[in-house]
Amino acid sequence: MLTNASKYAIRAVLFLAKCSKDNKKYGVKAIAEEVDVPVHFIAKLLQPLAKGGIISSVKGPHGGFYFTPENGQHNVCDIVHLIEGKSIFEECFMGLPQCGDANPCPVHYIVAPFKEEMLKKFKHQTLSEFAKEIERDGSYLSVLDKDKPGDK
Repeated sequence: MLTNASKYAIRAVLFLAKCSKDNKKYGVKAIAEEVDVPVHFIAKLLQPLAKGGIISSVKGPHGGFYFTPENGQHNVCDIVHLIEGKSIFEECFMGLPQCGDANPCPVHYIVAPFKEEMLKKFKHQTLSEFAKEIERDGSYLSVLDKDKPGDK
């Protein structure tokens, strides 16, 4: 349902959110390494995220990307809408253009409740709340996190 671009953007933003208490700025390469995403791909995603106010950035030798309390008021839907557009959650899981309640695809009624529940959480939980959940539950943002016991 979500493209790699959206998944990578969410991972990068949640990484910055998780690290926001450190008051540190991160370069593209550091973010790419931390979330295990190709540098060129993450570089293309970070600029619109910063322009959209989802993350913050500063240029220059001591610059980089960072996360503020104001950024934390956004939600995951804001990230996805910025990367994919607003219609992504209305699209058919199988990619069929006429799919809907009146003309369902074979998996429409299986996927619809899942999409609705995911969308509800993505809309109503702030990025700051997600970051706190990551810290509390020990969730990980990349396969690299599994190699760092106790550093989740």
